[in-house]
Amino acid sequence: MKSPLCYAALCAASLQAGGAEPQIAAAQQIARAGSQPSAAGPAEYFTGRVRVDPVWPANAQINASGGMVTFEPGARSAWHTHPAGQRLMVVSGVGLTQEWGKPIQEIRAGDTVWCPPGVKHWHGAAPTTSMSHLAVTGTVDGKNVEWMEKVGDEQYHAR
Repeated sequence: MKSPLCYAALCAASLQAGGAEPQIAAAQQIARAGSQPSAAGPAEYFTGRVRVDPVWPANAQINASGGMVTFEPGARSAWHTHPAGQRLMVVSGVGLTQEWGKPIQEIRAGDTVWCPPGVKHWHGAAPTTSMSHLAVTGTVDGKNVEWMEKVGDEQYHAR
C-alpha cells in the first residue's frame, strides 16, 4: 500500500514542477545479470584492456546510468569530464585517479570517489593490479561524458 503522505508529497512536487501526477511503479523491476553484453572500452577513450558492463541506463526514474568497468593492470581512461558528475565505487583491486593539476591518488576496493561536474580527471588500474569500479554517472540532455586527450605513459607513471 502506498503511503498517503509520500504519494501526496510526490504529487505536490511534480505539480509544482509543472508535471502531471507521478506514476508509481506497481512492482520492482529486475534486470538479470548477463542480460546486457559486455563491451571492450573503445581505444579512442581508453589505454590498455578495459571491459565495460552496462548495469542500467539513465531513464525517467533516475537520470544517471550505471556501469561496471574493469581495467587490466596499467589500463586507464582518457582525460574527461562529466556534465552532472560521477560517483565511483571501487569493488575490487587497486586503481589510480587524478584530477587535472593535482597529484595522482591511489584508490582501493571499498573506496568511493566523487567527480564533480566539469572537473577534468582520469581513472584506471594501478600498473601491476587490475581494478573494477561501479560508475554512476549523471546525464544532462542525454550526455554523460566529454572525452579529451589520452593520459600518456609519462603522466600515468608520474607518482
